[in-house]
Amino acid sequence: MAPKKKKSNNYFTKETEEAILLYNRTESPHKRSKIYSQHIHYPFFKLTQNIIHTFDFYHTDVEDLEHLQHRIIVFLLDKIHLYNHGKSLDDRFYKIIVKEFKGQWEKENFLTYVNHSDTVTQSQINEYLQTLDLSSVDDEIRGECFEKLSKLTPPKAYSYFGTITKRWLIKYTQDNYKKKVNSSPIEDLHSNSSFSYEIDSSTQSKENFYLFIEDYVEFITENIYKYFPKKNDAKIADAVLELFRKIDKIEIFNKKALYSNIREILAQYHGLEVKTPKITKIVDALWELFEDNYVEYLETGINNFKEA
Repeated sequence: MAPKKKKSNNYFTKETEEAILLYNRTESPHKRSKIYSQHIHYPFFKLTQNIIHTFDFYHTDVEDLEHLQHRIIVFLLDKIHLYNHGKSLDDRFYKIIVKEFKGQWEKENFLTYVNHSDTVTQSQINEYLQTLDLSSVDDEIRGECFEKLSKLTPPKAYSYFGTITKRWLIKYTQDNYKKKVNSSPIEDLHSNSSFSYEIDSSTQSKENFYLFIEDYVEFITENIYKYFPKKNDAKIADAVLELFRKIDKIEIFNKKALYSNIREILAQYHGLEVKTPKITKIVDALWELFEDNYVEYLETGINNFKEA
């Protein structure tokens, strides 16, 4: 008997992203409502649910966490129109060329190139890069500018909505905690552990830790071939980073299960079969990069990534 196909628990799929883009293009309120209810509501519900429970965002002013989810989903619907490949990438080009490297480049150049499309492929990005004239950028740093630009990829809806959800929740919990403290009698602040400095510090530390992880994953992804010059090593490192990108979807955190997930990613996306010692070697290298930078982050509060 053939083995049963493993059921995917991926609730935020490529089809979800396409539905969001279709929702933004659709003018009819009736059709938009249908697209949302059939293809977007459940992914938004699961996304907010998983993030709340994964990162312990529990300083709320509601008793039922589903009410909090409802607030976040309303927020996501208010921001859904901002998810647009062309505009997002145009902003990234501007930030890299003009703001970071002081070059000359007009806003909406890339949008014009892709005919203001809301969906962009990697091929279109690569083709556009061939047309760029960066003669205004200093000769010594032009290569670094191109290197940054060459790492641009089409934005992913899951990452975009996950990030703005986490940032909304961080601000919400911080504001709500301060409101609780300011409105409570002084004797409650001393006697009730929910108002203790330690509890607040723990929550804040977890939120700061998540933000550091997000920046760390982005930094290593952009510099992956610098730290892992061998192609297969880079693929293994990226598979490990993929677990961090989808951390709110992971239900089991023991070593055996995580290594199994890494192997699945390598087999599915890269056609690689990798033994445990090789994975461990790459994990150790990633840990060294993480440890040194995180210690500095705790001391200074600044993400100043450097090679371990």
